[in-house]
Amino acid sequence: MTYPPMESVPCNLCGSQRHRELYRMPDRHYHRDEWFTAVECLDCGLGFVNPRPVEEAMDRYYPKDFFDDFHRDPAFQRERYRREAAFLPDARLGSGNAPRLLDIGCANGAFPRVARELGWDVEGVEVAASADAIGDFPVYRMPFTEIPVTGPRYDAITAWAVLEHVHDPMAYFRKVAEVLKPGGVFVFLVPNFDSVSSRYLLCEDIPRHLYFFSARTAARYLAEVGLTLERSVFDDSIFVAPPEHWLRFFLRRLIGRRPLAWNELPESRVDYCRRKNLTDSVRIQFIYALTHPFTMLDRLLTPAFAKWQMMMGSYGTALFVARKP
Repeated sequence: MTYPPMESVPCNLCGSQRHRELYRMPDRHYHRDEWFTAVECLDCGLGFVNPRPVEEAMDRYYPKDFFDDFHRDPAFQRERYRREAAFLPDARLGSGNAPRLLDIGCANGAFPRVARELGWDVEGVEVAASADAIGDFPVYRMPFTEIPVTGPRYDAITAWAVLEHVHDPMAYFRKVAEVLKPGGVFVFLVPNFDSVSSRYLLCEDIPRHLYFFSARTAARYLAEVGLTLERSVFDDSIFVAPPEHWLRFFLRRLIGRRPLAWNELPESRVDYCRRKNLTDSVRIQFIYALTHPFTMLDRLLTPAFAKWQMMMGSYGTALFVARKP
């Protein structure tokens, strides 16, 4: 087995070389024999994967089926994109030409098309070779930091679950500040490192997720490039991030045991079927529930715990709205 080259990096936000290990886990989706370490910067609190695959090797972790979710349940996806668009200014309130939006990580272009219906002039950025071809609006097929725009051009920039995937978030924040017009808004959604899901429950999609942000580190990134944080949202209105295994984690914590390790997580139903060479069905779901009662209790109580997280600002995703003065 040939593994991709790896690199060790300092903290992207403050440059510190001091960090502590949080946990190790494999690529749960595509390369289960490849393990990665999540760390926390001891000086600013940023979470990140270290060491990590070099940028040139990342296509390996984004096969074609990674984008399948964009094609499932079109009605649900469209409603989600309309909820995303609600975080943008009303395009009809301006005068003259339509305001211009840039969507970073536009995938198959569905969100920009919804924004276009609402009056926006849209452009996109998408680097993944496995993403669908897009032809009905301009798309830069290169990293956002390399697009040939060098001055204020956009009234709004969005990045829906993008910044956790990039190798240099600071460069992205700087580029946003460069190409955003004064008064323009930057809307981005990232993993919430203040959640038990991100910090303790091994729920991150590593190594596709390389960085984990808290409200504090997001605000510091924005301040470093001259943007002002205006709004923070911690809920499941855009992406659902269920805190799997939270009950097990808190019970272990109550009796003074260390956080969960990957090999201590309970077997999922998918893995159960794979191990038993079974096809998932209602009958198998019933058998799994009988043989994994604590896991089923965890899932039964998860919606209530998730609601509590949202009230406390500790849900697994965080959405931030910032403005350029």
